[in-house]
Amino acid sequence: MTQGRRSNKFVKRGEILEIRIKDYAFGGKGIGKIQNEHGEFVVFVPNTLPGQLVKAQVQKASKTFAECKLLEVLEASQNEVDMPYQEIPGAPYIKLPIELQHTYKKQSTLELFRRIGKVENIESYFDEFISSPSTFHYRNKMEYAFSAIGYDHEQKTDVDEFTLGFKKRGTWWCGDDLKKDSGLFDEELENKLSAIKAYCENTGLSPWHGPRQAGFFRFFVVRKSFKTNQLLFNLVTTSADLPKFDLKKFATFLVSLFGDRVAGLLHTTNDEVADRTIATTGKIRLVYGEDKIVEELLGLNFEISMKSFFQTNPKSAEKLYSKVLEYALERKDTIDDSIVLDLFCGTGTIGQILASKSENAQIVGVDIVESAIKDARENASRNNITGLKFFAADVGKFLRDHPAYKGKIGTVILDPARAGVAPKTLKKIIDLEAKRMVYVSCNPATQARDIEQLSLAGYVLQKFSLVDQFPHTSHVESVMLLEKEG
Repeated sequence: MTQGRRSNKFVKRGEILEIRIKDYAFGGKGIGKIQNEHGEFVVFVPNTLPGQLVKAQVQKASKTFAECKLLEVLEASQNEVDMPYQEIPGAPYIKLPIELQHTYKKQSTLELFRRIGKVENIESYFDEFISSPSTFHYRNKMEYAFSAIGYDHEQKTDVDEFTLGFKKRGTWWCGDDLKKDSGLFDEELENKLSAIKAYCENTGLSPWHGPRQAGFFRFFVVRKSFKTNQLLFNLVTTSADLPKFDLKKFATFLVSLFGDRVAGLLHTTNDEVADRTIATTGKIRLVYGEDKIVEELLGLNFEISMKSFFQTNPKSAEKLYSKVLEYALERKDTIDDSIVLDLFCGTGTIGQILASKSENAQIVGVDIVESAIKDARENASRNNITGLKFFAADVGKFLRDHPAYKGKIGTVILDPARAGVAPKTLKKIIDLEAKRMVYVSCNPATQARDIEQLSLAGYVLQKFSLVDQFPHTSHVESVMLLEKEG
């Protein structure tokens, strides 16, 4: 749509609105409504709650609704309560009591399955809502960004200053200092982040300036092990001024702050324009200590590198995987003496846990990320788990290249990325004619789409559960059990 041209009689793209949020839709979209002589018009604003008065900018507009970007919450909802933590964009619902968060997530997800998945009487299939064991300080990884542009909250304007924290809500160029615990990650680390910022600022080297695409300091990434309480750090910088920065001295400084909690310090060079921590052409090297930490899930140990994918909320992941095991092991005839295909397996966590609980299962894990499969094999060896095979391959191509598995698979476990399963790949999975499927999804919207296709292919939904992996956000995970008719 051309800038400034109305496609409706209510709003235009780029327009800034003040609107009261009336309802909540899946994915954390607050619903506001505009009424005038032309009728009623719906406005969606992400990361907002019923009762809030917000300032939002129209990003897309059709004849019947508009999608907006949240700029500022002007008035809180009557349901919000005070919290001792610094507010950050990554926890938009931290002031909402956790019980209400669960209610919003459950209701909006059920409506999604009803509308997109076309599942009638969806409530009758609902098993349970599994809450996170820890409501606060549950994350095991956080990425903090440096910026040469900050924000003056009193003057409500951008300012030139050295910042270390998160991007200000609604901007890509403007940083906002994290000055104290956000309630999501490690309390000690976040309360000492200001000292780390001061150390970097005192070097005289500049933080990243987004619009100019220049600067030295870019990101500070931290991974945490809940098993050992250790921290693994990764400092991301450009290369030009690297000779001026003493990485070993910085490692010593981190040890002075956190003592033996420091597992190691890595340094990543990123000279690319793209705003990400790991550059495709950059280098990563170990400066101090170890380059991995160890985490435990359901009695098994997993080594995690800075680049490894691992569940962000390990304690809640244990609940998630326990539910997957419950569904998978419910009928032993689809596990024992048959093949379990673990697709999009990542570092093989589900397959290894399943193998540790079932002596006779033959488990095959497949994922396109070679480094993840390497970690999966190493972790299985470390945990003395046999009966697993891991393949680094595109799932669709793997199924094409291994026709011998057809007809021999009792259970398929799916755990795809947020985009869900590609239609062609889903067709190949259906053609395997497995008796049962356990479908794990971090994005119920794509799962609902896939469930409709699976239903048409004869897979009947038996039950499903929702798992709150990310308190204070709109995200929720779904675990579904399906069985083949006949």
